[in-house]
Order: sequence, then structure tokens, then C-alpha cells
Amino acid sequence: MPTIAIIILVVAIVAVVAAVFITRSVTLANKEKEDRTKVESAEHKAREIIDDALKTAETKKREALLEAKEEALKHKNEFEKETKERRNELQKFERRVLQKEETVDKKLESIEKREASFAAREEEIKKQKAEISELHQQRVQELERISGLTSEQAKDYLLKIVEEDIKHDTAKMIKEYDAQAKDEASKKARDYIVTAIQKCAADHVAETTISVVQLPNDEMKGRIIGREGRNIRTLETMTGVDLIIDDTPEAVILSGFDPIRREVARIALEKLIVDGRIHPARIEEMVEKAQKEVEVMMREEGEAATIEVGVHGIHPELVKLLGKMKFRSSYGQNALKHSIEVAHLSGLLAAEVGIDVRTAKRAGLLHDIGKSLDHEMEGTHIQIGADLCRKYKESPIVINAVESHHGDVDPETLCACIVQAADTISAARPGARRETLETYTNRLKQLEEITNSYKGVDKSFAIQAGREIRVMVVPEQVSDDDMVIMARDISKQIEAELEYPGQIKVNVIRESRAIEYAK
Repeated sequence: MPTIAIIILVVAIVAVVAAVFITRSVTLANKEKEDRTKVESAEHKAREIIDDALKTAETKKREALLEAKEEALKHKNEFEKETKERRNELQKFERRVLQKEETVDKKLESIEKREASFAAREEEIKKQKAEISELHQQRVQELERISGLTSEQAKDYLLKIVEEDIKHDTAKMIKEYDAQAKDEASKKARDYIVTAIQKCAADHVAETTISVVQLPNDEMKGRIIGREGRNIRTLETMTGVDLIIDDTPEAVILSGFDPIRREVARIALEKLIVDGRIHPARIEEMVEKAQKEVEVMMREEGEAATIEVGVHGIHPELVKLLGKMKFRSSYGQNALKHSIEVAHLSGLLAAEVGIDVRTAKRAGLLHDIGKSLDHEMEGTHIQIGADLCRKYKESPIVINAVESHHGDVDPETLCACIVQAADTISAARPGARRETLETYTNRLKQLEEITNSYKGVDKSFAIQAGREIRVMVVPEQVSDDDMVIMARDISKQIEAELEYPGQIKVNVIRESRAIEYAK
């Protein structure tokens, strides 16, 4: 029974499987049939699309061919037209070239004819030149025969005449220009300067490098020297000044180039003499007190100078440096008094020409401020002074006046020119400065050497302390016109080669004498 059931179950399963297979097979067959139908339909549509595409492509092809033919025909027409135009242009160009060639040929023919004509003319000119040269030579020979002079002698004679005429004209022009310049400029300048000098009076101070301290008795010399010279060594070390103790009765000489140190030593030594206690410790104390006194004195002298001139608002350090100039001298002229004098002169000249008097005085007072430090700093007193004025905020006008008062730079204002003139006046007026004998004699010697070097000079004499040079010339060698030119050349050479205060007058004298004896 179970076996039958199993068999039935197996049969049933097989039947189910077979039914499923059959059903699937039928389904697949139907599906395949439908797919075939669809494929046939798609193929049919594809054939229709291809046919349409072929028809469209054929139509497009025909249209493209037509357009290409039309485009080619169009380009062909344009090319033919352009070719025709270029052909016409080439023909015109050829005609133009032919015309130019004809013109060039004609010009060449004309040039050849001209060259032939020029060659003939050149030959004719050469013949004429030869004839002219021959005639010129004959004329020169005839002139030499008539005049009795050769051509070279005649040239020298003519050149001499022309040279004399030129010298005469040059001397005449120099005289005229000098007279005109003197008439227009010198008169006013002289009036201004004379007025300023007459209104300004200043002391004449001699330069010194020593100071003399009076002693109550000669015994004080031993006390100043001290045991084994310790006192004098201490004093010299503290002050930097040499003490000269010699046979001079009741006096000690202080020697040194720094006037401030010399003044400190003088004050300290006088205090020690009054006090009576002279030993190294006391010397140091007195030197310190003397230094303080000198500083106070410098400040007071600077303030007094500004008050005397009437200039205010100067920086305190500049005021102190002004006071320091009291102990500085140049060529025997006290630097502070010289600055005060230049300030007064600058103010007077400024008033005469109509510019700011206060600025001119300020520039004149500060123009030599660099001399207060030129022993301590490198550089000229002009450079030092300009740097000090810049440092303490002085005006550009004052700075330029300081820089230009010796001509190191060009003056930029009328104030600078006035300070330059005032400085020269103060230095050049008689008695203001004292020169060394060697410098004085050298200048006189150089003046005479310069004048004696000129041709035609017989003798020369430097007179009036070198402020005038008189030149005696040989009248047969130097004419009146030559004399004017010689005086000008000598003055220019003196200006270029010599340094001197003020001005030097060049006086050229030409004298002709006729001497005869009655027997």
C-alpha cells in the first residue's frame, strides 16, 4: 500500500513536472512566435527607414552637388574677374614702366650732354685759373718792384698795423667800460661803505699768545715752583699752559696757543697768589673755580655782545660760543670784537640798500662763530660755523651768509653779499689786523716779482704797506694802449695768485723825457 502511494506520489510529481515543462514549452513557443513577429515588424520598419534615408541622402547629395557647382561657378567668375583686373593693372604698370624708361633715357642723354659741357667748362676754368695765377704772380712781382718790399714783409707790415689798431680799440673799449662801471656802481658802493665805516668805531686789539701775572715779590716764584717743581707741574698739567719763570722781576709768564686755557691759568694763579696757600690740592681747587668763572664770563660776554648789537633769540649755546670768541684772535684782531664790528657794518649797509637790518646784523654777528671751535674740531671755521647754525635752527639766509663770507660757496641773497663786504671792511681797514713781518715782506716781494715779469717793465715798487704797486715802463717798448692792457693783466694776476686783505692799486706809469744840454 505504501509503495503504491509512493508510486502514485512519484507519478503525480512527474506529472506535475511534465505539466510544468509542457506549459513552459508552450509559453516559450508562444513567446518565440511573438518575438519573431516583432522582429519581422522591426525589420520591416528598418527597411522602410533605410529606404527613406537612402531617398533623403540621394536628395541631399543632389542638392550638395548643385550647391557645389554653383559655388564653383561663382568662384570661377570671381577669379576670372580678379584675373582680368590684375591683368589690366599689369598692363597699366607696364605702360608706366615704359614711360619711365623713356624718361630715364632722355635724362641720361641730357646728363651726358651736361657732363660733356661741364668737362669743356672745367678745361676752360683750368686755363683761366692758370692765367689768373700767372697774372697774380706778375702783379705781386710788380707790386714788390714798385714798393721795394717782398710779400712776407708786406704781410708783416699789414699785421703790425692791424695789431696796433686792435690794441688801440681794445684799450679804448676797456677805458670806456671801466669809466661806465665806475660811474654807475663805484660811486654808490663807495658812499655806502664810507657811511658805514664812519658810523662804526671799534677797538684795535693786538694778538697775544702769552699772559703776564704780576707777583708781590720774587720769593713767590719759589713757592709757585714748589718742592722739586710739584706745584708748577700740577698747574701746567691741570691747565695745559706753560709757566715761564725767568729773571723777569716780580712776574710769571703764561704761554699757550689756547687763550681760554691761558685765561684759566691766569685767574687760578692770581687766586693762589692772593690766597698764599700753594700746593697741588689747592691748585686743583683754584683751577676748577677759575674754569667756572671763565664759563660764566663767556656767557656774560656773549650776552653783552647780543645786547650791544641788538640781536635777540639766539640759542644759548651759540651765545656761549660767541663769548668764547673773546679769547680768540686772528691776525691780531679780537674775534668777538671783529664779529660785533661786522654786525654793525652789516646793519648799516643793509639800511643803506633797504633790506632787513636785524637779519643782516644776526648774520654778521654769527659769521665767524666757527672760530670758537676750530681748535677743537676738524674742518675750517666756515664749515664748523655753518654746521653750528644748522644745528641750532638758524635761518637759511644766515647759514648761507656764514658759508659764503669767504667765497667758499656762492652767495644766494643780498644779505650774504653785505656780510661778505662788511667782513672785508673790518679786516682791511688800517690798524685792524697785524700781520707777521715774514708774511708782509713775502707779499711785497711777490708783488714786485709779478710786475717785473712783464715785458717792457723797467722798475716796480710796492708802497703803502703793499696796498699799491707802482710800475715804471720803458716808453719806447710800451705804448699808452699797451699800458692800459698791462695794468688790467697785472691786477688779474695778482687776484689769482696772492691772498691779501682789502685791495691793491696797480699804478702803471709811462714817462717820456727829452734831455739836451746847453754848452
